[in-house]
Amino acid sequence: MAGGLLVSGAAAALLTTALLPAHSSPVVTDPPPDKIVIDVATVNGSGCPQGTAAVAVSPDNTAFTVTYSDYLAQAGGNSDPTAFRKNCQLNLVVHVPQGFTYAVASADYRGFLSLQPGASATQKASYYFQGSSSTAARTHPFSGSYNDDWQATDTTDWAQLVWAPCGVLRNFNINTELRVNAGSSPGKVSFMTMDSTDGDISTVYHLAWRQCPAS
Repeated sequence: MAGGLLVSGAAAALLTTALLPAHSSPVVTDPPPDKIVIDVATVNGSGCPQGTAAVAVSPDNTAFTVTYSDYLAQAGGNSDPTAFRKNCQLNLVVHVPQGFTYAVASADYRGFLSLQPGASATQKASYYFQGSSSTAARTHPFSGSYNDDWQATDTTDWAQLVWAPCGVLRNFNINTELRVNAGSSPGKVSFMTMDSTDGDISTVYHLAWRQCPAS
């Protein structure tokens, strides 16, 4: 489950409580010229069994993508009682060029959703750096009846980005969750996926960059 990727970008923003003062260093409008490598330290969770999640980089060096092939939560009918909630935690090691720091600027999620009348579902994501007490979370609710693709985007103001600390390698954690409630249709199955019949539903994370202050 390890892989190298390139990342970068200057998009709208996500996450709260900046780790660097807003005036401490200039914002970079272009990606750093050197390669940015992301190693997947661990992938754990009921929504991403071993071998079912993969990380790749965009050709233009502006984002990384996580692809799931077995991320499914369901409730109602003959569903397993524990299947109503699935989660996946990614622990990423991001190697950036010297003199730069990064933040996750936005995240795009998508999948398929089938909800019976009266059923509901929730997609949630949390983001934090190793050793930091600041955790940003975003939640997207859905209600039935519904039988179609779904999409959600997490964004926030640029001034509220959480920047990785300069000069220190800190793993970046992304914890996602799918939750389904059968509601008033307990006899029929409702489900939510972050995968598809061809196993190629992707979650995209866009990065922003800034230069670290001179030491």
